Amino acid sequence: MRFLLLGLLFVLVGGVDKNNFKTCDQSSFCRRCRKVEPDNSPFEVQLGTTKIFPDHITVDVVNKENQHVFSLKVVGLKGKKFHVEVDEKAPLKARYRVVDALKVPPATEGVTVKKDEGSIVVECAGNRAVIVAAPFRIDFFHGESLVVSANAKGLMKFEHLRKKSEPIAAAVEEAGEVAPAENDVEPRNEEEDPGAWEENFKSHHDSKPNGPEAVALDFTFPQAEVLFGIPEHADSFALKPTLGSEPYRLYNLDVFEYELDSPMALYGSIPVIYGHGEGNTAGVYWQNAAETWVDVYNANAKKNVMSSIVNFVSGSRQAADPPAAHFMSESGIMDYFILLGPTPMDTFTQYTDLTGVAPLPQTFALGYHQSRWNYNDENDVASVHDKFDEHDIPVDTIWLDIEYTDAKKYFTWDNHKFPHPLEMIRNLTERGRHLTIIIDPHIKRDGGYFFHNDCTDRGYYVKNKDGRDYEGWCWPGAASYADFFNPEVRKYYADQYQLDKFDTTTADVMLWNDMNEPSVFNGPEVTMLKDNIHFGDWEHRDVHNLYGHMHVIGTFEGLVRRSGGAQRPFILSRAHFAGTQRFAAIWTGDNFAEWGHLQASVKMCLSEAVAGMSFCGADVGGFFGNPDAELFERWYQAGAFQPFFRAHSHIDTRRREPWLMPEATMLVVRDAIRRRYSYLPFWYTLFYEHERSGRPVMRPLLTHYPLDKETFGIDYEYLLGDILLVHPVLQQGVSKVDVYFPAIDGKKEGDVWYDVDDYRKITTAGFESVPVDNYKIPVYQRGGTIVTKKERVRRAATLMINDPVTFVVALDKEHSARGTLYVDDEKSYNYRDGKYIYLNLEFKNNVLTSRKNDEKANYDTGSWVERIVIVGLEHVPKSATLSVSGEPQSVTLEVNKHGESIVVRKPGVALSRKWSIQLNY
Repeated sequence: MRFLLLGLLFVLVGGVDKNNFKTCDQSSFCRRCRKVEPDNSPFEVQLGTTKIFPDHITVDVVNKENQHVFSLKVVGLKGKKFHVEVDEKAPLKARYRVVDALKVPPATEGVTVKKDEGSIVVECAGNRAVIVAAPFRIDFFHGESLVVSANAKGLMKFEHLRKKSEPIAAAVEEAGEVAPAENDVEPRNEEEDPGAWEENFKSHHDSKPNGPEAVALDFTFPQAEVLFGIPEHADSFALKPTLGSEPYRLYNLDVFEYELDSPMALYGSIPVIYGHGEGNTAGVYWQNAAETWVDVYNANAKKNVMSSIVNFVSGSRQAADPPAAHFMSESGIMDYFILLGPTPMDTFTQYTDLTGVAPLPQTFALGYHQSRWNYNDENDVASVHDKFDEHDIPVDTIWLDIEYTDAKKYFTWDNHKFPHPLEMIRNLTERGRHLTIIIDPHIKRDGGYFFHNDCTDRGYYVKNKDGRDYEGWCWPGAASYADFFNPEVRKYYADQYQLDKFDTTTADVMLWNDMNEPSVFNGPEVTMLKDNIHFGDWEHRDVHNLYGHMHVIGTFEGLVRRSGGAQRPFILSRAHFAGTQRFAAIWTGDNFAEWGHLQASVKMCLSEAVAGMSFCGADVGGFFGNPDAELFERWYQAGAFQPFFRAHSHIDTRRREPWLMPEATMLVVRDAIRRRYSYLPFWYTLFYEHERSGRPVMRPLLTHYPLDKETFGIDYEYLLGDILLVHPVLQQGVSKVDVYFPAIDGKKEGDVWYDVDDYRKITTAGFESVPVDNYKIPVYQRGGTIVTKKERVRRAATLMINDPVTFVVALDKEHSARGTLYVDDEKSYNYRDGKYIYLNLEFKNNVLTSRKNDEKANYDTGSWVERIVIVGLEHVPKSATLSVSGEPQSVTLEVNKHGESIVVRKPGVALSRKWSIQLNY
């Protein structure tokens, strides 16, 4: 059966067969939306219908072509945001609204409203939305700066619900066999378009009972020079213009060996986009879970900001059109949030203020993960486990793919291969490690399987259009799919994780939710039929991109309850949507062992990070194929400096645990993994600060250097926090790389940077050629920062909890530095009750001090200060004095042979104490 399924899968998608996935022209709603005539919008605001409320206004909008009336609502939100909704005023039936992406209903802000004969001005906390009546447009201002304009291109489309008229000849579209249109302008009557009421793709029929119901709107960014966002795509970080080619597609799909430099849909869809220029950053979150296509307009040439704004507002065509994005969704309402910035970081945190953050993970989750499809049995797991210790390579988690189950029945074990799962799990946890197992959403249709019987008896499966349990084909063979939109189903699913039910696991077993786009091997585009029915009588077309999101919510609830709310869960999901970051980490899916996919891992995780998904990584070494030694080494080095660090590979690839490679390669890989572990206090602090502030962990350079135009197009190096600059080696056979050191305030002057290996100082902005041998990972610490490390080699992160720390103090041009360190028990939720230490570290006037950021919080840590490295001093001090609670004592001071750094050895002070060290000259 396994080989039959593998054969089917490779026939479907081997090497990505693009014929199995739709183009815009093969998607009738995309074709209709894309053919809307620009600058001729039929929508007008009926100013006389305006109603004013304390925090919002409503007003009617009419389509002058058919007189259909819509209701517009503009809401002022705290934190420099607006929320806009457009829905039919009197629809035949309710249209779907996304309700599970936001963390909580956003806090509103009071508005004041002014109205004249042609517009309505909605002011909110010094910002405003100007609603232009005819043709309908909304201009959004941050202060006096126009930053986003909705419907400026006049591409708005809202297909109202209607009753089906008499059949039209040839009204069923056969995708790929569409007759050429006489012109490129969309028919004014949507029902004349083939595929409006029924649509076929290959052998699959979509009944479309609601007919045409698309929504589309364009957003222009007058001050931007570059657009980015809308993950997940294997493309550049900066979005490319799409006119004359395919739009970017947001439709969660199972795409093996995906194509690079492509706008094709992948596993996740986060419909948030940002426009950035030297003067401003702004964003739009388009809250729609249906299939969505996004056209990008960017001539990448415009005059100075002020003249562009003047010309744009006045309608002048003298200036080049500023960048714009055209969102086109198959169903739902028009529901979007405007993020006014004005800086990149402001905009990123405005988005996470809406959709949430990645919660602080257990420390082990930030360590190294070893996975493969599949580790064969208990002996294989034990052997892999032992080999890590034999070769002194740290690892925190061993992963089991689908073969551990009894015939792909989840919440079961193959009793022949894994007869003693509890003993296997405890052998791992006794050495400080964890097991992660996979549980996918497809349920084997087997009369002897409890989960299937329960779902059948209780009506828990997704239904087909006729109301019967939907049946597809996936790893188990015939399978149905739990309807996670039903709260009762999520509760039942969460119940299965409890130790009184899944009693062959422990609270230390973590979860991997894969195939949750959902993947259906024999379905259209390897997914579920759009006219399937979910809880609440919603079609799958309305909620498709949310399915995986709802799946991981059920898993998250189950794991929290499993430990009685004591332990933080760890979940890895492939499918994701806005807000999934609150429940799971993600990875970039089924990549390939080639250099292009290594390069793509950086671009893709950067795009995910600015879209709220900070906990991102890629299959190290590539899922498909067999990497050579050089690629293997470089991928481990890159992965060691990405948030999620896991090696994973396909069942048909050669085994590639580090010790199976040539010894020279194993040593390079071990060095990269050990580097990761030495920086775990730094990573843990970054994730804590992400949870507090919403700031991305992994950041594009433009985040902190928004005026340096060179950074706008750089997606091969990045920042971790605002502290480390990482330029992984991403090219084959190179002996040097050109590292870019960004300019401050758009000038040639740069920050001070220090090579983390030898503390070599870089003080000028621009490109610098850096030699790279096999071991070299170009990583630089910014002057003015303090990084915490733990440098004792242990088997796993959990064994490092009380290890001593090293502070690396990198001085800026003013000979000062600041840093933070976060410490808690690394696994529980007790930190939310004040059981933690959050330290502020500062070096100023030759004194390094450590103080608690929150005196009310406390945690009894056994960790202490072992070394302090200070780099960037102009003069070498004669001695150093440690003061703990006012008591001075001398400490040992060492100077490296070239004077680049000094080391204070073994101050010995506990992290929980207040202390300082004075350098004496």
